[in-house]
Amino acid sequence: MKITGLHSILFILFLVPLIVSSQELPLKGYRIEGDEVVFTFDRRDYDKVTKDNSSVKLDFRDFDIESVVVSGEFNNWSMKQWRMAKINDNIYELRKNITDFSDAFSWEFKYVINNAYWVEPSRDDPNIAKATKYGLRLRGVYNLKMYMAYPDKNGNARFKLKGYEHAKKVIVAGSFNKWNESLFRMHKVNGGWELTLNINPGEYAYRFIVDGQWMEDPHNPNKIENEYGEYNSVIDIKKPITFFLPNHANAHRVILAGSFNNWSENDLKMIKTDEGWYYTIRLSGGKHHYKFIVDGEWLVDPENPVMEYDGDGHINSVYMVR
Repeated sequence: MKITGLHSILFILFLVPLIVSSQELPLKGYRIEGDEVVFTFDRRDYDKVTKDNSSVKLDFRDFDIESVVVSGEFNNWSMKQWRMAKINDNIYELRKNITDFSDAFSWEFKYVINNAYWVEPSRDDPNIAKATKYGLRLRGVYNLKMYMAYPDKNGNARFKLKGYEHAKKVIVAGSFNKWNESLFRMHKVNGGWELTLNINPGEYAYRFIVDGQWMEDPHNPNKIENEYGEYNSVIDIKKPITFFLPNHANAHRVILAGSFNNWSENDLKMIKTDEGWYYTIRLSGGKHHYKFIVDGEWLVDPENPVMEYDGDGHINSVYMVR
């Protein structure tokens, strides 16, 4: 796929439920479908409502619903913005794209009835907690847990631990899932354990947890010392990015140069097409400065409005890989 400047960068956050085992009960309040978060309100799961300005609790069983709203940290606890659609007499839904959420985070939210009443779950749920809204305590708050990784057999990062055939449970935990000690359970295979994840581009530290014991990846020489005097293994997830310079049909030679290749004037020779010139390179997550060199003349990307000065006073185009 051809990418021109920053216009085609897709900022994606990967979301996974707090409990991923198929043997566990599904979490209430939301589910993940493809690249959408589907908020689901079922009135049968609630028996009380709390008046926002008085904290008075009322019976919800005979309450007349005029509207249901998703209210949480992601929309500044608005009681009106994220209005849900009525599916039937009991169920309301709201679909939001994952790009509507700004970062990998644990978001707290509740449902609001008629823009004035917070509904209270009628039974315990593993995804229920307490939260603070403008200094006030809210009960029965859902946690929408968002990470920068999720299990995917076709993912871009395969973790493998050889041996340990007699272990009962092996977990991979790292900075990509806030070092969660139970979320990413590895699968037992011939000769060891494996798990494939899809992870946002970037450099991450990780460790294995074998039956409760933390250890570095013995097969990965890339590691850094941690605060406990031990080592975390390091993985660098890169993403293929295609840079494109339109036109310049009469140019003889176009070079892509940037912070990712020490501004080499010879390494990355772009390929000519009828529409322009392109080059695909795998880049780590983060900010990258770059320019095109057209027959010896340095040019910023004409299709990319995002530019920065470097330390030497030059203006460069900027590409963010997320």
